[in-house]
Amino acid sequence: MKIEIWSDIMCPFCYIGKRQLESALTEFPNAEFEIEWKSFQLDPTITPQSGKDVFTFLAERKGISVEQSIEMHKGVTERAKSVGLDYHFDQAVISNSLEAHRIIQLAKTKNLGDQMEEIFFKAYFTEGRDLNDGPTLIELAVKAGLDQIQVLEVLKDENLFLDNVQNDISEAQQIGVQGVPFFVFDRKYAVSGAQPVETFVNTIKEVLK
Repeated sequence: MKIEIWSDIMCPFCYIGKRQLESALTEFPNAEFEIEWKSFQLDPTITPQSGKDVFTFLAERKGISVEQSIEMHKGVTERAKSVGLDYHFDQAVISNSLEAHRIIQLAKTKNLGDQMEEIFFKAYFTEGRDLNDGPTLIELAVKAGLDQIQVLEVLKDENLFLDNVQNDISEAQQIGVQGVPFFVFDRKYAVSGAQPVETFVNTIKEVLK
C-alpha cells in the first residue's frame, strides 16, 4: 500500500500525525507499506526572524495576545507528549522551510525521505535547531544518510529540486488539500489532520479490502 503524506516540517500536527500513523502501521505486520512524503508550506512567505520567539510570532500573525499564544502552544505540547514527543516551543527558531523541503526531495531519491523528515521534525520541535542555517542543514542531512557534497550542491543552487517541491504543492491544491498533515492511501482514501490511531487503522482496513 502506498501512503502519500503532504506535510510541512514547521507544522506541529504533522509530527504528531506521523507518530499516529506509525502506531497504526504496527497493527498490520503482514502488510507492506510505501511511504512518500510530499512537500507543503503552511506559509511560504516566512522570513527568519532573529530574536523573535514563536509565541510572539504567532500572536502577531493571528491577532491574539502573547498569553493566548502561549496557552495554545501548551495545548499542542501536551498533545505531542501523549504520542511520545517532546516539544520545546520556547527554543524553536522561526524559519522558512523551503530549503529543508528541497533537501527532503533529495533524500527521497535515495529512499531516505522518512529518515530526513524525522530528523528535521525533531531538530525543529525538540532541539531548537535553526533550519535556515546551511551548516545545520548539512549536519542533519548527513545524519539522515545523505552525501555531504550533494547536500552542499542543493544549498548552493536554489533551483535544484525546487520543481519537485512546487509540483507537490500544486498537486495538493489540485486535490483540494486545505491543510496538513494530509494522508492519501493508494489514491483511494484520504485522512486530513493528525487523527487518532484508530482512524488510520480503520482507513487501512478499508483500503486492504
